[in-house]
Amino acid sequence: MKLYQLHSKQVLPITQKEAWDFLSSPTNLKVITPDHMGFNILSGADRPMFSGQIIQYKVSPFPFYSTKWVTEITHVKEGEYFVDEQRFGPYTLWHHKHFIKQVEGGVEMEDIIDYKIPFGILGQLAHPILVKKQLKKIFAYREEKLVELFGKVEGKPNYLELKSV
Repeated sequence: MKLYQLHSKQVLPITQKEAWDFLSSPTNLKVITPDHMGFNILSGADRPMFSGQIIQYKVSPFPFYSTKWVTEITHVKEGEYFVDEQRFGPYTLWHHKHFIKQVEGGVEMEDIIDYKIPFGILGQLAHPILVKKQLKKIFAYREEKLVELFGKVEGKPNYLELKSV
């Protein structure tokens, strides 16, 4: 079983409360997802985030392929972190931790995603060509969109790494 990890950090010139209010609202995921992915929330985003919340999306991660994605919010510590896990969707495993902490000049948002792709060796071969490339594009878009919405902290570089674990 090949397990992969995406790790990103971004510093924004806002308060921890502002970051939490934005990130903990499931409807804002559409705002920071590229339009070409056809991201639509089908259900479960009508309340503030809570542990046990099930959210259903429809997404097109690749041209000519769309799928339903069902996630569960498994852990929430108000203002600090939350975890979502895929229950149904394109990955064999998707475990996404979102951390928010106050730092000099603003707030640091950190994402750590552990994931596994289906289809065994075929999935492993597709990872560097399709999946890794697409995830980098999605997180680059997210970074740009958050800067557009909230601004940038000069001298605080952003960080994005995808690796096998």
